[in-house]
Amino acid sequence: MCIGFKQVAPIKTFQLTLTNPSKMDKRTILNSTHFEITLKRLASQLKENHHLFENTVLIGLQPRGIHVLERLKKILESDLKKELTCGQLDITFYRDDFRRREQPIIPSVTNIDFIIENKNVVLIDDVLFSGRTIRSGLDALLAFGRPKKVELLAFIDRRFERHLPIQADYIGKTVDTLSSQRVSVEWKEIEGEDKVVLFTQENKNE
Repeated sequence: MCIGFKQVAPIKTFQLTLTNPSKMDKRTILNSTHFEITLKRLASQLKENHHLFENTVLIGLQPRGIHVLERLKKILESDLKKELTCGQLDITFYRDDFRRREQPIIPSVTNIDFIIENKNVVLIDDVLFSGRTIRSGLDALLAFGRPKKVELLAFIDRRFERHLPIQADYIGKTVDTLSSQRVSVEWKEIEGEDKVVLFTQENKNE
C-alpha cells in the first residue's frame, strides 16, 4: 500500500540537474487553482475506467511521479471510501543513459509489496517528455510480474519532444515547448506552492 512517501534527497538532486532558474525566464502555465482542478479531473477519468479499482494498482515513478500518485490517491480514496493498492518504482538502473553520465545517479526507493501479475497497472509520472523514462519504467515493472494491461498517466505532456512511440492514456495538461525549455511541476509540500512552471533560457538559441 502507498502510505507516507518520503524521498527528499533524490528530489533535490533531480531539481539541481533540471534547471538553473536564476538564468532562465520563468512563466507559470498552471496556477494552484487549475492545478487542483486538473488533479480532480484525472481522478474522475481513472474512476470512470477502473470503477472500484478491484483489479487495478497505481504505481508512481520516482522521483517526481510519486507526488502525482499521492495526490490522486487522496482524492480517490476519499471518493471511494476504500484504500487503494499502489507503490513507487525507481528506474535508475534501467535508464538507457545510466552508464553515460559523468556523475553517478542517486537511486530512489522502490516500494512495491505486491505482485502485478494479471493486474491493470496505471503508471504515473509528472512530465512526459522524450518517453525514455517511461520505457525504463516498463522494463523495471516486469520484475514484479506480467500485468494484464498497463496505462500511462502524465500530469504534463510535452507532446512535440518524443523520442519513442509512447503516448499517455490520461493527460493533465498538454504543453507545446522547445527542447531548450524546461517544465517543472511544483508541489506545496516541497516548493511551497502547487503550480507548473515553464523555464526558458535567456538569449540562448538551441
